[in-house]
Amino acid sequence: MRNLSLFAGVLLPILGAASILASSDSARKTSSFSFDPLAFNHHVATCPSINRSTNKTVDLQLRYVDINSHTASHARETLLLLHGWPSLWASWKYQIREFKDDYRLIIPDIRGFGPSTHPGDVQSSGPMPDLVGTHDWGALLAYEAARERPDIFTAVVGITIPYMPAAGPYVPISALVPMFPHLAYQVYFAQETSTAVAELGRDIRRTLRATLRTVASPPPPDFLLSNSSYLGVWKDVDTIPPIPFFDGQEEDYWVSQYNIQGFKYNLEFYTNADPVGDWELAAKVLQSAKFLPSYTQIALPGAHWVQLEYPDQVNALIRNFLRTLGASHFENGETVLAL
Repeated sequence: MRNLSLFAGVLLPILGAASILASSDSARKTSSFSFDPLAFNHHVATCPSINRSTNKTVDLQLRYVDINSHTASHARETLLLLHGWPSLWASWKYQIREFKDDYRLIIPDIRGFGPSTHPGDVQSSGPMPDLVGTHDWGALLAYEAARERPDIFTAVVGITIPYMPAAGPYVPISALVPMFPHLAYQVYFAQETSTAVAELGRDIRRTLRATLRTVASPPPPDFLLSNSSYLGVWKDVDTIPPIPFFDGQEEDYWVSQYNIQGFKYNLEFYTNADPVGDWELAAKVLQSAKFLPSYTQIALPGAHWVQLEYPDQVNALIRNFLRTLGASHFENGETVLAL
């Protein structure tokens, strides 16, 4: 078993990738099922990292769930499931249900989320060189990890965000707001980080409810358009409706996990990070497919949380992509696929 130090590496190409994007069209969704995040055993991996503001090495404690481990099965392939923002390991509940009997699943809370610790400096100690993942910003981490360590990672399925090559000059998010106005909130996170952390942490349940919405239960039209507040457009809503894809117990769990560290260490994705926006357009502009030997892009209906809103469709696409890899990619024993 390759341990969780697989979160770092050297620059090399990846074998294959699929990108699942969300669109605004309507489609049939799956029904929910009972999921108790407290029923899972958690492990802790100690991983060295660096606080780049002090240049000191820090031992991170990363919590993760390990399902269908090799001590209890003969699964040759491992799926590494990593979340985006604001999220937790439990956002993969439908993928756990789908793949738990066929693959080993390793599902951590990324550093700074829940009880997983952080180097301590959000502005300079972001996770890009150190982690891998695949929904939202986790997808960018996954692409980079696979690019740097093809000896460990066979393939990547990126959900919501396509591969973003590092070609061309760096463009700050603020310069993209006129073209992609819904990036304005990221300018707020990047330029007023401490203010944003305080606003998000003032009422964690309200923040999570405001963010985890669906097409059927959307946020206000002006959500994310402000560069001075994240929740301001909700000011006239006394009680934001519950998170659509969770029952009360799950929502309580998410609130409890975010109460551990708040948002102090998980805005790192937005401090001088790469942009997000219209991902179908971004993939075309960035020519994502040009940089990958095997690239598939599929648009699904739904909002940002497509693996929770349309899990049946997402799971079917993931499983089909895994089949297309073929046995030749897995001939060297255990293989890790970033999801």
